[in-house]
Amino acid sequence: MLELRNVSKTVAGEYHIRPTDLTLKRGTLNVLLGPTLAGKTSLMRLMAGLDKPTEGSVHFDGADVTNVPVQRRNVAMVYQQFINYPALSVYENIASPMRIAGKDKATIDREVKKAAELLRLTPYLDRTPLNLSGGQQQRTALARAIVKNANLVLLDEPLANLDYKLREELREELPKIFAASGAIFVYATTEPSEALLLGGNTATLNEGAVTQFGRTVDVYRRPADLVTAEIFADPPLNTIALIRSGNDFLLDGEPVIPVPAHLSVIADGPVTLAFQPHHLFLHAANGHTTPLKARTLVSEIAGSESFIHLDFAGRRWVMLAHGIHDIEQDRQIEVHLDSRHLMAFDQQTGKALVAALPAAA
Repeated sequence: MLELRNVSKTVAGEYHIRPTDLTLKRGTLNVLLGPTLAGKTSLMRLMAGLDKPTEGSVHFDGADVTNVPVQRRNVAMVYQQFINYPALSVYENIASPMRIAGKDKATIDREVKKAAELLRLTPYLDRTPLNLSGGQQQRTALARAIVKNANLVLLDEPLANLDYKLREELREELPKIFAASGAIFVYATTEPSEALLLGGNTATLNEGAVTQFGRTVDVYRRPADLVTAEIFADPPLNTIALIRSGNDFLLDGEPVIPVPAHLSVIADGPVTLAFQPHHLFLHAANGHTTPLKARTLVSEIAGSESFIHLDFAGRRWVMLAHGIHDIEQDRQIEVHLDSRHLMAFDQQTGKALVAALPAAA
């Protein structure tokens, strides 16, 4: 078990990591989700022992390892910018941590070939990294992390440079590999969809602070605050400030959205409503949608989906619509909001006003 106890990191008086308590159990997959510069890499470096916290302590299986250097910890780390030994073959790159650990030749050969097959590297075992593509070099670094059999495996956006098909395959396989080893698996990403696909647990980060930690699906469906909800949205979360009055949410004194059952506990007064882009539709999808008038800004066609940017009462919204929809700019259209998935937040603090959504989001 890895424990961060009130850990923080400051540089020149500025927080890179704000005071953080976090517990990661063996055999678990833990995703660090946040935008660039949110603190994901800084937090991983503290976990690994590459940096020391300014305050607080790091514990592994009950022992204080705060001052234990990374060389004396059984840690494997793979960065988006892969690191390999240029003079060694792919085989020897993968084998290197086992040779350092004194493993026998048969074990090394078996584990190298097993990892190479998993990562589609078997035809390239005799090549040096400089004779590989970028994706093949990244897979070599991943294979080396797999065979190390580390207690803590840290992957910092490791799949960003791989082609789509291989990335999807590895997203499915990697959690199985590391969970079976009993290691603590920490995976940093900027992509909410990747966190959802990997599953496990997720810690959302913003400006060096862990805003929430829990089962990935729970953090996604039940964000503790607006910042967490925004981190877990791609395309960006749609929001609007309204006033709750009786059975309706009001805009400029006029009813715009009926209060759904799951938000009926909210007191009258100011509220920020939020919802994901895929909960807005071009047509009434079920008996729970509310029609709204909006103005089109731009349509982006992405394969079998369309991102339709809208202006609703001065707020920029995005609708994720299935199919190809090339809607002309500056057109008034009717869109339909599925109010079952509305989230409500305090306008002053950003804290969630309702603990849970009633349906899968």
